[in-house]
Amino acid sequence: MLSKLARKAFPKSLWVYHCNSGACNGCDIEILNILTPFYDVERFGIKLVGSPRHADAMLLSGAVTRPTFPLVQRAYEAIPLPKLVFGIGSCAVGRGCWFDTYHVTGGGAAAVPVNYYVPGCPPRPEAILYGVALALGLVDQKSAPVELKQVEFPLDASLRTKSWQDRNVIYELLKD
Repeated sequence: MLSKLARKAFPKSLWVYHCNSGACNGCDIEILNILTPFYDVERFGIKLVGSPRHADAMLLSGAVTRPTFPLVQRAYEAIPLPKLVFGIGSCAVGRGCWFDTYHVTGGGAAAVPVNYYVPGCPPRPEAILYGVALALGLVDQKSAPVELKQVEFPLDASLRTKSWQDRNVIYELLKD
């Protein structure tokens, strides 16, 4: 439903504002990498702007620290309606490796309402592009097929008694 609304609200182009709320710069490098001629996001109408007042969306990277908390909220409020927020990286999703530190207030959702998350530490540029294209309705959502694999343990054949086979019937079921 949100992708239909985004497709209607942003039919031609999406101007994004990059907001670093306390990241280690890993995600920032990947965000700036999608602007290079190799990925060239401007061919899709996505443009990085320097002011939140000109933006349609916010790319939020990093765990929100105490000093940046009010600044992130002010930047979010400066973006005109309708607006989207993308949480880029594991820190923006759920504080990442900084989850138990005193100066981190939370992930991106602690400061502003996040519409889409792009996980990874740091996420690949292709994943960021896919997340934005998914939000705009340019691509269909795909998921990897789930495959259940059984790991054989190196057990001595003499230990495989009838009682062992009865207890571990799940191994036989998963082989099929």
